[in-house]
Amino acid sequence: MSGATLVRALRDPARTRELDAAGWTGLIAAARAEQILGTLAHRLHGLPMPATVEWILADARAAAEQGRTLALWEAEMAAQALLPLGIPVVLLKGTAYVAAGLSAGQGRSIGDLDILVPRDALDAVEAALLAAGWEWVKPDAYDDAYYRRWMHELPPLIHRERDRMIDVHHTILPLTARPSPNADALLADSVPLANGLCVLSAEDMVCHAVAHLFADGDLAGGLRNLWDIHCLLDAFEAPEALARLRARASLHQIATHLERALRLGQALYGEGARLSASDRLYVRRLLARDEWGRPTARATRTAFYLRSHLLRMPPGMLARHLWTKWRKGHRVTP
Repeated sequence: MSGATLVRALRDPARTRELDAAGWTGLIAAARAEQILGTLAHRLHGLPMPATVEWILADARAAAEQGRTLALWEAEMAAQALLPLGIPVVLLKGTAYVAAGLSAGQGRSIGDLDILVPRDALDAVEAALLAAGWEWVKPDAYDDAYYRRWMHELPPLIHRERDRMIDVHHTILPLTARPSPNADALLADSVPLANGLCVLSAEDMVCHAVAHLFADGDLAGGLRNLWDIHCLLDAFEAPEALARLRARASLHQIATHLERALRLGQALYGEGARLSASDRLYVRRLLARDEWGRPTARATRTAFYLRSHLLRMPPGMLARHLWTKWRKGHRVTP
């Protein structure tokens, strides 16, 4: 499976010496599908490989560097629009990793700009962004109301000139989800950067990545997200540091998710770990790609897709939501 080949290459880049043409094809296809090709290119830089592969990976490194520049510029544009409000503006996910100079940001693919702001400042943030050139992506009244009442973020916005999206969070999981992270603590313990923006504390960065992977989705792109966690955990090798991280995960009600992340990260990217039966289902989902990088294990993927919806809302509410979306003829994307 190309998913397993990708994991081996990230864990031990020297293992790519064993690959034949078909192996390289599967590896690159899986890395593209998982949006981790730039990271792979960074990990394999300088190792012997076929010339065509070297060209592909050189392009991936250049694209990742361009993405890094664009992400930091977009963060600067958001800062210019929002910092006059006098509120904390916290960068999240990939932009935060590159802004803080973390190893998790090396070669990382970065899409939307994700930020965290106080919930009671959402109206002011929304007005400031609209005045600065951002526009709504979802004009549908039901979707707009759903986001504002139940989600952990405003409906997504896109800049009319730069064509870049911004997701404005007021917490890190939907309000309907069973875990309820402490948004006030996330903001209070955030770390300022030189440009007036902030990033989450080291503990909260891990907690956010864990929550995003295991408590708010179907594990699509999970190998990249688990790699993020694996890299972020470098700061928690000391027992006392790991104890602080576990305490923080308990505060955010994701302690069991953190323990699974620790096991799976070690199993796939580290020295190995003893996995439970349910852990092995997660591994099956994460590695579900064939020799061409195409998705496999359809039943497993469907099960995790259904799980993702049940994580986000109680069954009764989910049924009403799906019924409403079906009647409106929309694709279901809660």
